[in-house]
Amino acid sequence: MRVLAALSGGVDSAVAAARAVDAGHDVVGVHMALSRDRAQLRSGSRGCCSIEDAGDARRAADVLGIPYYVWDLSERFEDTVVADFLAEYEAGRTPNPCVRCNEHIKFDALLDKALALGFDAVCTGHYAAAGTDDAGAPVLRRAADRAKDQSYVLAVMGPTRLSRAMFPLGDVVSKDVVRAEAAARGLSVSAKPDSYDICFVADGDTRGFLRDRLGSRPGEVVDADGTVLGAHDGAYGFTVGQRKGLQLGRPAPDGRPRYVLAIEPVNNRVVVGAAEDLDVDRVEATDAVWFGDPPQDWVDCRLQVRAHGAAVPAQARATAGGGVEIAVSGPLRGVAAGQSAVLYGGPDDATVLGQGTVARAGRTAARNTDAGARA
Repeated sequence: MRVLAALSGGVDSAVAAARAVDAGHDVVGVHMALSRDRAQLRSGSRGCCSIEDAGDARRAADVLGIPYYVWDLSERFEDTVVADFLAEYEAGRTPNPCVRCNEHIKFDALLDKALALGFDAVCTGHYAAAGTDDAGAPVLRRAADRAKDQSYVLAVMGPTRLSRAMFPLGDVVSKDVVRAEAAARGLSVSAKPDSYDICFVADGDTRGFLRDRLGSRPGEVVDADGTVLGAHDGAYGFTVGQRKGLQLGRPAPDGRPRYVLAIEPVNNRVVVGAAEDLDVDRVEATDAVWFGDPPQDWVDCRLQVRAHGAAVPAQARATAGGGVEIAVSGPLRGVAAGQSAVLYGGPDDATVLGQGTVARAGRTAARNTDAGARA
């Protein structure tokens, strides 16, 4: 097959491309330039897609003996991933930019361009397993290395685009194996630090990034009864479940920590309360993507709402208008609107059934702490 290998400049994508070459595919490497600032530099292990990363990707392609190109997708990235990030936080929700990047960039803009140029598939260094079931339908599964598994952020791509994706690192048992393989192949990125946090917030200061883009908007921090406890300079800088950085002027009456329960963007208020007020047993999600027929009746599954969070027992069913209704039977706390709700099933609960974007979360009984009930 003709394969377009996305080379980020890191060790994972380099080894994935190398494995695609070893498999006999006709491989071409491409680095996605996502920053409008051509002088952007990487800050240690923070950020990615910098000018240094482009150079590392080129060197990896040279070692592998494959053609190499740089595609400028910065405008598309700014107009989709960054714009969505800002709009979601401004609306009091908590987005996952990695999910949106996979949705709009890697498996939309990049894949569409690859297919238009005659490539059969896109290869990336994601830790996930792509295959087919007994009927030949595309299946997305967790990676062998559960600690590095990225199926959560890939579930949004759906079965059609999954059929055009290759994840050669799905069977790797640890990152140490990848680094050792890179070193053995003579790839200079073998010891390069992993990137983490949000790639376009290279200094790791998400609240500062939001303040720079959205401006200062002072408001109140209140408890569930409306009592003013403190102040903030932008409700967009908070997320449901947050404990640190609340800057409250007084402790709770019982002396226990307070957590963010809700963000009210219209009133510009942040509501805080006790940890147990974050417990949920129901989740509603929109914009569902299914890897199979949408279940009309309740199906047993496991629900994951954070990229590196635990999956808890649940039941789910499709709802009218492309939504998902989820009844949670395991312990789940601090679910924010805007997060991805990914459902897993199969004999070992490692197969992605579908996903949606959280619209509301709360409790069937007791006082409601609805993540979507925001003014």
